[in-house]
Amino acid sequence: MKKHIIFEYHKPGCGSFTRENGGIAEGGFEPREPEQFRRRSEPSLPEVSENEVVRHYTRLSTLNHHVDKDFYPLGSCTMKYNPKVNDALALREGFTALHPAQPDTDCQGSMELIHELGELLCRITGFPSVTLQPVAGSHGELTALFMIRACLEARGDARRQVVIPDSAHGTNPASIAFAGYDVVEVKSDEKGLVDLEHLKRVLGPQTAAFMITNPNTLGIYEPRIREITQLVHEAGGLCYMDGANLNALLGLVQPAKSGFDIMHINLHKTFSVPHGGGGPGAGPLVLSEELAPFRPGPVVVRDEQGFHWRKPEQSIGRVHMWHGNFGALVRAYVYIRRLGARGLRRVSENAILNANYVRHRLKDVYRLSYDSPTLHEVVFSARNQKKLGYKASHIAKRLLDFGLHAPTTYFPLIVPEALMIEPTESESRETLDRFCEAMLQIHHECEENNPLLDSAPNTTPVGRLNDVLAIKRADLCWPEESHGES
Repeated sequence: MKKHIIFEYHKPGCGSFTRENGGIAEGGFEPREPEQFRRRSEPSLPEVSENEVVRHYTRLSTLNHHVDKDFYPLGSCTMKYNPKVNDALALREGFTALHPAQPDTDCQGSMELIHELGELLCRITGFPSVTLQPVAGSHGELTALFMIRACLEARGDARRQVVIPDSAHGTNPASIAFAGYDVVEVKSDEKGLVDLEHLKRVLGPQTAAFMITNPNTLGIYEPRIREITQLVHEAGGLCYMDGANLNALLGLVQPAKSGFDIMHINLHKTFSVPHGGGGPGAGPLVLSEELAPFRPGPVVVRDEQGFHWRKPEQSIGRVHMWHGNFGALVRAYVYIRRLGARGLRRVSENAILNANYVRHRLKDVYRLSYDSPTLHEVVFSARNQKKLGYKASHIAKRLLDFGLHAPTTYFPLIVPEALMIEPTESESRETLDRFCEAMLQIHHECEENNPLLDSAPNTTPVGRLNDVLAIKRADLCWPEESHGES
């Protein structure tokens, strides 16, 4: 019988280590911990030989789906291949052996890398200033809102509202509320773009900022973005760009020239840093000269003596214990330097080409809620399949049986039965064809009422779960009374 949990390998007396003295000294080691912190009973851990432990966890490592295993078309999250040379360079001892509290004189090379990465990000986006301290996109959003508040208060013009489109990423309203602002939503028009007339009505003396992703979560670039940012500035607010989709703009558009005051960059999406499992992330902010004095500090500055940490004069303070996720910064720096300006432009061009190839192959079967041209991702609706009795979730779960990860489902919220697909620039035409053929086959299965759709996934280590109960009654513990029964 196949064993799935380490406790099932338990066999008394078959441990990988011993707590005996091991010949160190008579009586073993003297306990150092205070009496009140010592266990009164042995932990209920399985006794398993070392080779069984290694084999068990090696088997488990092959069960999870990941970018190195196969296609991962998770819309809006840019799950693209991470070049291994980036990891190798980030793991060099000169980087990993440093402590962030060491004197500046001991860290000149790492500080130079941080300084140069900031300059590169400014050059790519067109902004004059940067902070690398935020460690996620949502962290960047929140930091930006704190800076916007500080800037407006310095003007003597505290405001209460932040405007976002109804297609915004879910982190946008969450960050706004957490920062103490009121969320004001503006509608999308029939093309999936900002409804300008509605925007004009909601802008006013309480508008602190307008936040928008461009291209938006439908993958559509907002062609009137200069007019939008001008309207916001005329109302006295600042313009924030959610840089989650910068993967579509590298070498093609500099967001600063569209009138934005600040934007975050997801290094773990756009610049190849490993993504998933809760980290590591990096969400640097690039920003205008007006916002630069309010950056979280310290930041790296350069003078004739070298590189130093300095706190901006009106800094909002730290938003991270140290200087950001340094390992992520190294990987992004390597990625940018290896590709160069021409290579970065090709990243976006190929991402746009791949997404539109998928769009063309599937548009006659899966419905497009908005017919506007899209860039690096495409959002279909499974309404055609729902008429046949199957929802977006059926399609997503069935895809797993083809060895493919499911796309993002049910987002953005303005698209019913949404299937949000971002193939990224790193996938071949052969992989895209395999994905499209699987999607077309699943549609035919919907037409035939194939029972595999209701039971999917059928070939994965864990079968179909009750999504509601899995959240409400998560059972993550091995029952202690089962210890030793196997």
